[in-house]
Amino acid sequence: MEILREINCKEIFRKAYENRYTWNNEFNGYKGKCIFFVNNNNIHEGEFLLGKDFKPNIQKIEDEKIVKSIASQLFEVCIHRVKREFNSIHSENSFNLLKNSESGIEMSVSGKNQGDKYRVKNDCINMVYRKIHGTIIEIFVEEFLDTGIGSLSKEYCSQQIDPDTLKANSQKLEYEDEFTNIGKDDYWILNSRKIKYLNKKQEEETQKFVFEDICLLN
Repeated sequence: MEILREINCKEIFRKAYENRYTWNNEFNGYKGKCIFFVNNNNIHEGEFLLGKDFKPNIQKIEDEKIVKSIASQLFEVCIHRVKREFNSIHSENSFNLLKNSESGIEMSVSGKNQGDKYRVKNDCINMVYRKIHGTIIEIFVEEFLDTGIGSLSKEYCSQQIDPDTLKANSQKLEYEDEFTNIGKDDYWILNSRKIKYLNKKQEEETQKFVFEDICLLN
């Protein structure tokens, strides 16, 4: 137990937090072609622009549900690329060891974000358990992409959990992301995302979002 007490969870988490891949402050956004389909059918093609304000603009697709879905993926990706200093987010949090296993060092948060949990292995955060807008989001990462300037989640699953019952209240989503490196400043951009889930008939479905012909905005 003495060894466990010597583990400095805050420093371990800080190192993993700072190892996440982020865009620099000069990033102005990008544009390109977007393609959406379900189970390789029902194909919708359009164009997108994601500006410096991170508000996706989808064009040439009429189905509003699909427009919202594509915009949601782009927004979700870009908010995780914003660089925020560790102390500005976690200065009021303490990190407490729960367990140390082959899966990583699991820790709970006390303080400002009381009840959140994380797990860290090889300087990567491979489990997140966070309360966001009244719902707990639980994420497990199976594979990371090492860009050389930070890690990106490549294969992972997520599920929503009821904060009162602590039981899952959404379907489990399995993600598979692919990235491309563009520009002289080493910008890694999402160019493909697969999401697997069970539909209402309990049949497996796969949504795929493809972003191609990508070019950076000046």
